[in-house]
Amino acid sequence: MAYRWPAGTAFKRITLDVEDCWCPVCDRHMHVCDHRYHHLWTLEGPTQVVNRLVRCPDASCASRGHTFSPEAELSLSMPRWCIGWDVLCWLGHRRFARHWSVPQLRLELQDTHQIRLSDDAIENYIGQYQTMLAARQQDPERLAEAYKDSEALVLTIDGLQPEKGHETLYVVRELTRKRVWFAEPLLSSAEQEVHRVIALARQWAERLAKPVRAWMSDKQDAFVKAIATEFPGIPHRYCQNHFVRDLAKPVLDMDSQAKVTMRSKVRGLRAIERRVLEERRPTAAPESPPPPAPPTCAVPPQAALPASATPAQAATPEPCASSAGGLLQTESALEATRWATAEEPEIEDEAGEVVLGYCAAVRGILNESQGGPLHPPGVRMSEALQEVRDSLDRTLGAKKGGLPSRC
Repeated sequence: MAYRWPAGTAFKRITLDVEDCWCPVCDRHMHVCDHRYHHLWTLEGPTQVVNRLVRCPDASCASRGHTFSPEAELSLSMPRWCIGWDVLCWLGHRRFARHWSVPQLRLELQDTHQIRLSDDAIENYIGQYQTMLAARQQDPERLAEAYKDSEALVLTIDGLQPEKGHETLYVVRELTRKRVWFAEPLLSSAEQEVHRVIALARQWAERLAKPVRAWMSDKQDAFVKAIATEFPGIPHRYCQNHFVRDLAKPVLDMDSQAKVTMRSKVRGLRAIERRVLEERRPTAAPESPPPPAPPTCAVPPQAALPASATPAQAATPEPCASSAGGLLQTESALEATRWATAEEPEIEDEAGEVVLGYCAAVRGILNESQGGPLHPPGVRMSEALQEVRDSLDRTLGAKKGGLPSRC
């Protein structure tokens, strides 16, 4: 479906010509016969690419019906694309290097570069970016250049299944250069399916003309049989990660039980937090009677002023006589005094903040499940809880946490 450009879009115009204007058959100078227009988004704004098409003028030439277009068009964009190469690289880098989501990419394009693309269009271009990247990674010339200094290869295979019941993606990697060779989705882990993947890895090794020193996997039966058939005599080692995981399985089971025990002992965090929040909640104070209104003074009108009064005397307000002691205060002074007595500094609950901070830290420790065979999560939980306990002992020993006395 053609892209619909907003009405009134101002395009930057780029005109491209054919580099070689001489006919490749009769060697005559070709003439411009038509123009092809290509509108696309670039990071510099909307762009209109005008391609001048040429054709041989000789009616008897064998290339008479052939039209030649500028080669530089492909350096700006692919045919029937509405974005340039710079926008495609921008999308690919932020999607795979920074792990941005499609809605985030769409909003950033619209806010920063004023490029309006739908989510479907962005997903389509990201898929094409992945296809081009995979083709580049599997280019034979680039592979030969990457492995020209390698003496031997160490290959590994493993399966990645996103969800149970879905296809498993089997990935073949080379460890000396830490490079992914290829990946194949398989419906099952049968020996015939896996054998096809191992045979493809043998073809890659033969193409590079490098010997395979060893294979590494999780020692599935299908892997063992296929590698023994396609790579006879090549050592097949057990993957270190799978070995440590299987070896530490009893320890991880005990570690999981220890986590349950620690969680059962550390309880009551919510009750402590609720108590602190209730103490910090402001109590309803009794309504105080409104302050007495300031005494008003009858100001004589200007017409009643004596004729001998000066303008300065007429502009100066008369002081108001107070009924309590005969003190003289102006209305502005009374207003300032009333606001000064109404505002008092609030007292911050420092102890409550410390208690809530400790509760949040303990809750985060209890909910953490990161780790692995070498760093069991239960051991990490025990060490973190011990650090919190030591911190509490130091705080109580120093008698901290109270509010300073006010003068």
